[in-house]
Amino acid sequence: MRAWAVVETGKPLAELEWETPVPQGREVLVEVTHCGVCHSDLHIWEGGYDLGSRGRLSLQDRGVVLPLAMGHEIVGRVAAAGPEAEVTVGAMKVVYPWLGCGTCERCAVGDENMCAVKSQSLGVYRNGGYATHVLVPDARYLIDLEGVEPSVAATYACSGITVYSAIRKLGHLPPDQPVVLVGAGGLGLNAVHMLRAMGHRRIVSVDVSAEKLEAAKAAGASETVLADTDVTARIVAACGGPAMAVVDLVNGTATARFAFDALGKGGMLVQVGLFGGELSLPLPLMAIRSLTVRGSYVGSLSELREVLALARAGKLAPLPVATVPMPEANAVLERLRDGKVTGRVVLRAEAA
Repeated sequence: MRAWAVVETGKPLAELEWETPVPQGREVLVEVTHCGVCHSDLHIWEGGYDLGSRGRLSLQDRGVVLPLAMGHEIVGRVAAAGPEAEVTVGAMKVVYPWLGCGTCERCAVGDENMCAVKSQSLGVYRNGGYATHVLVPDARYLIDLEGVEPSVAATYACSGITVYSAIRKLGHLPPDQPVVLVGAGGLGLNAVHMLRAMGHRRIVSVDVSAEKLEAAKAAGASETVLADTDVTARIVAACGGPAMAVVDLVNGTATARFAFDALGKGGMLVQVGLFGGELSLPLPLMAIRSLTVRGSYVGSLSELREVLALARAGKLAPLPVATVPMPEANAVLERLRDGKVTGRVVLRAEAA
């Protein structure tokens, strides 16, 4: 098998030849046909995360070992299966990548993305989809496409469930209560589509790029805010008052600050992105205004099934996706780093 792997942080990916795994037990070998390029791949590629005054969280601190084939938005064809795996060879599947230890209390209830014992996420701790093949430990992590376009379906394994899980954390919201989405990149556009699929009508998209805001408007955002000056005031004006629900899909120092400042009494800020930095909170206001600030990390296997069900039912509009051959992974990462990607770029196998 071939893989396009990080061998040294910040350096170009290396094309490597590895022995193709032979699945054992319940394992399944998937031949990768499509793999999305996610913004979190940039942090792995660059070597870590900015923690503000607390320094930097490195790949080594997280337990990541190089060389590593990144890529966690994976769609592929079942190439082989272990003797205990219940799956049809040749079937096309979406791969759920956010694997845990499989045995702890959180994993037992299906929240493997929240496993604190041993994360084994594909493309992070185990080799992922920037390769011709990926080894999946159990067929239960494979979900049928059932008519969903493969390049779009790949994005649901991270971008889709990430925004779906974050939106669900906001609780029940009236359809015309504004939901503010900070960031109009791949996550932001998916979040617009997701809110509309869930019946929401007031969606306020915030970004530094006028071009990306146009894409958000085309996707169904009811209002847009250009994040250049007086961003908090502009958000409040777009919402017709302080915001009750904000999802920060960038989650950097600047966005966290203006997003928090836009909250109304009883409002909630859900932090999703990994841009980095820190947020200093005025503690009396947290209590006086009954505010909630919480994080949201990707999503569960059941949430991925729910997202795909929305797509199959025709309720979830497809994200704008451009596909490029797998060997161009380096160029895509550079474009993403430079903010030149609108929507999502998905790597495809050369024969796909």
